Amino acid sequence: MEQQSFPRSRWSRLIPAIFVTYSLAYLDRSNYGLGAAAGLKQALHMNAASSSLLASLFFLGYFFFQVPGAHYAKKYSAKKLVFWALILWGIFASLQGLITNLPLLYVDRFLLGIVESVVMPAMLIFISHWFTNGERSRANTFLILGNPITVLWMSVISGYLIQWFHWQGMFVIEGVPSIIWAFIWWAVVKDKPEETRWLTREEQQAVTAALAAEQEGMAQVKSYREAFSSRSVVLLSLQYFFWSIGVYGFVLWLPSMIKAASHVGIVSTGWLSSVPYLLAAILMMITSFLSDRRPYTRKVYVWVSLLIGAVAFYLSYILGSGHFTTSFILLVIAGGAMYAPYGPFFAIVPEILPSNVAGVAMALINCMGALGSFVGSYFVGYLNNVTGGPNASYVFMALSLVLAVLLTMAVRVRRPSTGLQQANAGRPVSR
Repeated sequence: MEQQSFPRSRWSRLIPAIFVTYSLAYLDRSNYGLGAAAGLKQALHMNAASSSLLASLFFLGYFFFQVPGAHYAKKYSAKKLVFWALILWGIFASLQGLITNLPLLYVDRFLLGIVESVVMPAMLIFISHWFTNGERSRANTFLILGNPITVLWMSVISGYLIQWFHWQGMFVIEGVPSIIWAFIWWAVVKDKPEETRWLTREEQQAVTAALAAEQEGMAQVKSYREAFSSRSVVLLSLQYFFWSIGVYGFVLWLPSMIKAASHVGIVSTGWLSSVPYLLAAILMMITSFLSDRRPYTRKVYVWVSLLIGAVAFYLSYILGSGHFTTSFILLVIAGGAMYAPYGPFFAIVPEILPSNVAGVAMALINCMGALGSFVGSYFVGYLNNVTGGPNASYVFMALSLVLAVLLTMAVRVRRPSTGLQQANAGRPVSR
């Protein structure tokens, strides 16, 4: 099959929709950090434990429906699942600015996590229906790029929204775009190539045949239970648990740590909080491109990046709060390094498991990541409040990333077999 059979229009039509959707999901989960730094804790009279619990309850909800969401997306429709999730999470996100009763706000954060839990596995399955192994790291990166890019602009825009409309207005305003976007998503995407009108019959068949060819020669896994118990899935699940401790401890509490250490206003805090995510976006693109050129080296890109993040966190701890500028530079490096290998990481599973179970296995791994996010967001916030500074948190996140490095190194990946997807290396050249 010729390279020109792979249409470029998949990238121009689907990737923007994928990127915007996950960007909105990340906006509505991560703006809590700026709300907390802007006075939410004081307004609701929260202590250290209740403030950390409110931040982390999202991830407890996020933990429960990953696997059911992946199963529904695989068996029925990722498009429909994401449509309803967009509407519901927009509502719950806006309610964060309207609810002044702490127990009700606990419930709202938990429900927000449940609704958003289905999005990541659904999107990974959606990508697996459209992009080959040689393209998937880049496609995954464009999905997850919504994470750092969103935090980058959200950190700045939210600072101004808080200044103009208070932290409550910021939550209300930033929940609305998801509801509007739901209807655009519904109009733009289709679940599979054969459902589209903008691909020719030959292009539909080319993509479908390439995806089917990738399954040839792959060991069959007949049940979810068999997939969940495989050595690689267990190791990747544990790895993602510890990796997520570092990521979400960083994302949710970076504004508070910067504000406490630098004593600047909320707008300046927002600008400073955005810097690590600019580096993260650049590193994610570079890492995914290099990873797709040699798929069997994907895990190397993962563990090397996380090791750099661990070292940067530890050096921040060594410096202490008395050297803000140098410590901040190290935080920028740590943030960028933690985000860099997301694309290669989520491309590993479809290369070691057949398509009938790969999506649900990725959901299980993401589920463990959600549990790690709960632990990270709770304990980092708690340590910051109890110790009066971020140093203990830096050590906690550094140790978590070291464990993630060791678990990544233990994963066995196979060299890809010679075939269509390797020959083409995911380089669509038509249309």
